[in-house]
Amino acid sequence: MFNVFVLLCLSWRTSSGVFCESVSVTEGDSVTLNFNVTVQKDDVLLWKYGAGNSCIAKISKTKQTFTTYNDVLDGRFRDRLKLDNQTGSLTIMNIRSEHAGDYELEIIGAQLTIRTFNISVYARLPVPVIIRDCSSSSSSVQNCSVLCSVVNVSAVSLSWYKGNSVLSSISVSDLSISLSLPLEVEYQDKNTYSCVINNTISNHTTHLDINTLCQMCSGPADSMSLIAPISAASGFLVILTGFGIFWNSWKKRKMEEKVQTEDEVTYAEPKYYRRKVQKLNGEKEDDVVYAPIAMRR
Repeated sequence: MFNVFVLLCLSWRTSSGVFCESVSVTEGDSVTLNFNVTVQKDDVLLWKYGAGNSCIAKISKTKQTFTTYNDVLDGRFRDRLKLDNQTGSLTIMNIRSEHAGDYELEIIGAQLTIRTFNISVYARLPVPVIIRDCSSSSSSVQNCSVLCSVVNVSAVSLSWYKGNSVLSSISVSDLSISLSLPLEVEYQDKNTYSCVINNTISNHTTHLDINTLCQMCSGPADSMSLIAPISAASGFLVILTGFGIFWNSWKKRKMEEKVQTEDEVTYAEPKYYRRKVQKLNGEKEDDVVYAPIAMRR
C-alpha cells in the first residue's frame, strides 16, 4: 500500500490542449500518471522527462508497439517504467528522489495534445520515539519530562498533541536533520498525549504512556530507598577488608614462630691437617679432615 497525494496545481486548456498536474509520492512507492484523453487508433504517445524532454517511453497505436527506454539518462529509469496498453498511462515503480521533476505526455494525432505532471518525492517518515528526559532540570516529584525525537528528516513538522489540541510544534525545511520536542506532564495526569510527525502526504503518531515511561528514571523517593542497601554493602566491604588484613598478619606471625623453633645448623669452612704417623706395610694413610660443628637450638 502506498500514499500518493495529487494536487491540481494549475489547469488550463489552449488550442494545443495543455494540462498540468502536481503529484506527491512517498519514496519507494509507485505512482501512475493518468490522463483523461481518448486515444485514437492512429495516435502516437511520447512520454518525456526533465528539462531536456528526454523520451522515456513511446506508444504507437498504428504499429501496436509499446516501448520503454531503459538506457536514457544513464539508466535512471531502468526496470521502473510500465505502460498501460489500453489507456497509455505511465507507471513509475519503486520511485526515488532522483525521479522527481517534470514529466510531459505528447499525444500526436489529428491535433497535438500535451499534458505535464510535476512529481515531488518525499522520504518515508520515521516513527517518533518518546523517551524519559532524565537530564531535564524541570523533572520533580510531581512532574515528568519526556522528549519526542526523529532522525534524518526533511520537510516535516513534529508536534505534541493533548487530545486533538496542538501543544507545541517544530518544523524543518529541506535539510536532513534530527528533531526533538520536549514535554512536561504530571505523574497523575489522565489526559491523552501523542507525538505526531507529518509532511504533505503522510504522518506517523506515537502515544505517550505516562505510567510506564515516567518510572524509568530514579526520583528522590527512589534514591532514598537505595541508601539502606548501599550502606549495608559498604559495611560488609569494610568488615571483609579488616578480616583480610587480620588473616595476613596472623599467617605471617605463625610463619615466623615456625622458623624460630626449627634447629639451626651452622657450617664452618673445613681445614685440612696432615697426620704424621708411621706407614704400615708400605701404604700411605688417607688424610683426615676435621672441622668444628656447632649445634644450636
